[in-house]
Amino acid sequence: MRHDKRGWLALLAILLALPALAQEPKAVNRPEELGFAPDRLERITKTFQGYVDNGQWPGAVVLIARGDKVAYFKAFGYRDRETKAPMTTDTIFRLASMTKPIVVAAAMLLVEEGKLDLAAPVSQYLPEFKDLKVRAEHADPTTGKTEPVLEPQVRPMIVQDLPRHTAGLVYGPPIGAGPVAEMVRDAKVQDRDSTLAEMVTKLSKLPLAHQPGEVWEYSVAIDVLGRVVEVVSGMDLDRFVAERITKPLGMTSTGFYVAASERARIAQPQADASGKIPAFFDPTVKPKLFSGGGGAVATAGDYLKLCEMFLNGGKLGNTRLLAPSTVALMTSNALKPGIGYAAAAFTRFGDIAPTPAMGQGFGLGFAVRTEPGENPLPGSVGSFYWTGAYGTTFFVDPKQKLIVIMMIQVPLGPLGPVYRHAVHALAYQALN
Repeated sequence: MRHDKRGWLALLAILLALPALAQEPKAVNRPEELGFAPDRLERITKTFQGYVDNGQWPGAVVLIARGDKVAYFKAFGYRDRETKAPMTTDTIFRLASMTKPIVVAAAMLLVEEGKLDLAAPVSQYLPEFKDLKVRAEHADPTTGKTEPVLEPQVRPMIVQDLPRHTAGLVYGPPIGAGPVAEMVRDAKVQDRDSTLAEMVTKLSKLPLAHQPGEVWEYSVAIDVLGRVVEVVSGMDLDRFVAERITKPLGMTSTGFYVAASERARIAQPQADASGKIPAFFDPTVKPKLFSGGGGAVATAGDYLKLCEMFLNGGKLGNTRLLAPSTVALMTSNALKPGIGYAAAAFTRFGDIAPTPAMGQGFGLGFAVRTEPGENPLPGSVGSFYWTGAYGTTFFVDPKQKLIVIMMIQVPLGPLGPVYRHAVHALAYQALN
């Protein structure tokens, strides 16, 4: 009987703990205690509510934290403007490329366990990549015309090249451009009805666009890293991320898909300039392709836990996910001096381009601020951040112990940077 009583007490403790895991973070009553001027925080509210009122976007969620406390957490407008469903702070958003830090963290867990070597050739884990050739253009000395040729890799693509985007891989258009990008598009490399294993097979039949290690180009590299995680761990990526990242951190609404019962919590995208609603993927449908580069969904409150883990050197509360040395490696510039950049790094990425002109580099999974004053946006050296194609963005400033997260769903295009710039500047101006 005593044994049964202990069992019921243990079950009761678990049941009482479950709501706490799913509970949304709460903003403090006095943000000035965290170093924020309340009247300046109100500028954020006026600006973002203005975007709703004038029809620029359906809605958004903005979260600003300092240390382990939340200074500002508000929802604006509509989760679904068509049905007038109001935006709430527990709304689920498609993260797009904000998925990348989650999957890089998963890979680094395997590095810490001695199962994955960042310096090893990718072909050690994905044999299909062993003989990948590099597409180059050679000029005929007689005619002056250029002809494409396939060259061997000068040095093999290593695992570290994947999270820092120096693997020679590319995205298909419109993110990537050029002959190899068109091949990636035509091969349907990122088809959600293909597995990661099938994606790697497709890529193995295409050339690289650059010699590994020589050019930074944003690419499908984190999707390839997701496949490496599967091979090394022996688990599908969604399961590995759930068991080793989101569950330990209490990220209860984060994954590559959600239950159909959660459909009402999913943010719906804004129409594009022509009035057409973009065909974003349905998160309630389990895909075959667990895209480590852009396939996850989460709430702002969930993503805060990931950011706090990074800010705290790999620890959240009593949970040690990564070693401080691992987080330091991830958040340090991993690009060599004089590295080349694909044209899109200048034309498409603007203030988040990991270029010397922007005072930035790139770590393992996100951009890193390396110089003061050269970027048009405020921030401290050592800050790290990234954004998503649908407008989601986050940045972590360790010097200020500042975390800012903005969740929106806008079409791929010029709107995302406008809102990213606004939340960035408004968050810093509110700091006393």
